[in-house]
Amino acid sequence: MENYKQNNVDTYVAIHDYREIRRWRHLDILQYKTFITAKIPRLITKEGKVESVNPPWASEGERHTYLFEIMVIDMLLATKNQTKTASMLRCGFNIVNRILHISTERGMARRDENTVYKQLSIDEKSFQKGHKYATVLSDPITGKIIDLSMDRTKTSCVDLLKRNLNETQRSQVECVSIDMWKAFISAVGEVLPTSKKVHDRFHLIKYLNEAIDKVRRREVKTNETLINSRYALLKNRVNLTEKQYFKFEDVLRINTQVSYAWRLTECFKNLFGCQNYQEAFNRYTDWSAFCHWENIPEITKVVTMFSNHMRGVCNALVEKSSNAMAERLNGKIQEIKTIARGYRTFVNFRSAILFFNGGLNLYPH
Repeated sequence: MENYKQNNVDTYVAIHDYREIRRWRHLDILQYKTFITAKIPRLITKEGKVESVNPPWASEGERHTYLFEIMVIDMLLATKNQTKTASMLRCGFNIVNRILHISTERGMARRDENTVYKQLSIDEKSFQKGHKYATVLSDPITGKIIDLSMDRTKTSCVDLLKRNLNETQRSQVECVSIDMWKAFISAVGEVLPTSKKVHDRFHLIKYLNEAIDKVRRREVKTNETLINSRYALLKNRVNLTEKQYFKFEDVLRINTQVSYAWRLTECFKNLFGCQNYQEAFNRYTDWSAFCHWENIPEITKVVTMFSNHMRGVCNALVEKSSNAMAERLNGKIQEIKTIARGYRTFVNFRSAILFFNGGLNLYPH
């Protein structure tokens, strides 16, 4: 009672009674499981009310101490595996899973509402089979995931942005890197109307590479030189093996549409780094006109799609912002999924991703 009197002199006046005996899992001593067992008092306030007192070594309602929780967090960060962590600490999986959830919630609650996000990235990530996706909001500058939402609809994306950014933060966002998914474009236009929409250069090049491969598959039926030329055309030249390099040279020497499609894609790559939007617009217009003149159906289809999203594509030719960091984060997410062998619910998936990649202050106190 003396400790409570010292800390709450003006609040409590006496002990009312004691609650039932409770037990908390603590750090092991000499390789033996250790527990703290105690009766927690209920105190009488100056107003005559009876209140339960929280123990100083654990959170309210939990059956493990703060020190044990810290040990679980450290072990999770090291192994990235809840089952292995539970096995090493000789506790149940449900305990580790609960600590992961409560530490993630604690970290999210501690985030600074005054954080300035100049750039944002929005991308999708599948978390279950059957076309079940999550929308991932991340900060490309720090490389941290801000939050996730279930599905990739406009509604879920709008909710994700509003839930994590207050009005001041929204007004400070200068550009958002997204792909050409219509729901993402609409959501950004509604919630962040003053920010630039920058279509990710990774996806732009991806569309053109897919077009090259479609042309190759169409022409390989009539030209044997194109057999086994896929990777020779799609890999960076510096990464080609000797065999692939000679195959690449053979393909460029012959007069086929696939060689012209490759050259058009390389010309598009050279458009990146424009000084301003007007220069990007002029150079893109010239490139698209040349593509239409070449009249390669697969390339023309991609160019038409680019032209329908002209502003975002031209912004990508000027801005350095891209989804490159988001793609790396997707790789980290995939690693966590692989180690866990998948997640049955979105709640578990979200907590695990934010725990390992959210840059959160996870520890108690």
